[in-house]
Amino acid sequence: MQRVDHSFKAMGGPVRFRMEVDDVGLADAAVTAAVAEVERLERKYSRYLDDSLTNRINLAAGTGEVVPVDAETAGLLHYATTVWRESGGLFDLTSGVLRRAWDFRSGRLPEQSEIDAILPLVGWDKVTWDEQGVSLPLKDMELDFGGCVKEYAADSAAAQLQRHGVQCALVDLAGDMAAAGPPRHGPGWPIGIRHPRARDSAAATVILPQGGLASSGDYERCMEIDGVRYGHILNPITGWPVGGLVAVSVLAEQCLVAGSAATVAMLKPASQGLEWLEGLGLPWLAIDRDLQCHGNLLEGGSD
Repeated sequence: MQRVDHSFKAMGGPVRFRMEVDDVGLADAAVTAAVAEVERLERKYSRYLDDSLTNRINLAAGTGEVVPVDAETAGLLHYATTVWRESGGLFDLTSGVLRRAWDFRSGRLPEQSEIDAILPLVGWDKVTWDEQGVSLPLKDMELDFGGCVKEYAADSAAAQLQRHGVQCALVDLAGDMAAAGPPRHGPGWPIGIRHPRARDSAAATVILPQGGLASSGDYERCMEIDGVRYGHILNPITGWPVGGLVAVSVLAEQCLVAGSAATVAMLKPASQGLEWLEGLGLPWLAIDRDLQCHGNLLEGGSD
């Protein structure tokens, strides 16, 4: 048995596959397929690429054009609708336009008028879609699959590795994890959960045997003004950064589910976020503003 690592960049971040295999040639073929899958999803859903499906949908906003979608995209739209409904409208793939008001490198808060001018462009209930196509009714509205496609890509890459015969593998797509089976000599893959206030430190280490682990926090793309931290996770109803929990990690059968569950918990006030996580029936870890840990993810042998 050999341990094989493969790293590359995609979707704006580092990607790493860690595998245990008997046949390195088999691993090479599996890696080629999994890399191609991640790159396919990036070409299809990145809002930064001119010929992506996402860009075609956004360019057609306000024109009345219905942009055709395939079964894969319809599945993601179904999923986004379900989570939007279950979260009371907090998980919203149209909220990405709020970045026009928020520049976290500027060290400046936007004027309320800037936010108010954008909020009418936000609202999943405004989107018209079915199995054949999707349409945005207002000029300058946007869909941004960034709220789910990275986690979906981690799941898809793990599935490709497994489909090509790799049964012990971990996919790390910029912190979103998907495991296609545990390592041979251990219960799972040890994964450090980043401490929200100490960049190079782990708040905890958890074991991922199979499935997905996703984390969300206020530590990425943030700014601090007058002692108040403003993170990049924006409430689609108010247009302002969330102020509840500071970090959440969730383990689920799919990384896609883990990611949206963690994001919704971050979008809620702290007490409601904890209630949301408790009600999901999934292993989870949350850190509040006093840096106290909550949840059951650390049970069962993790640190």
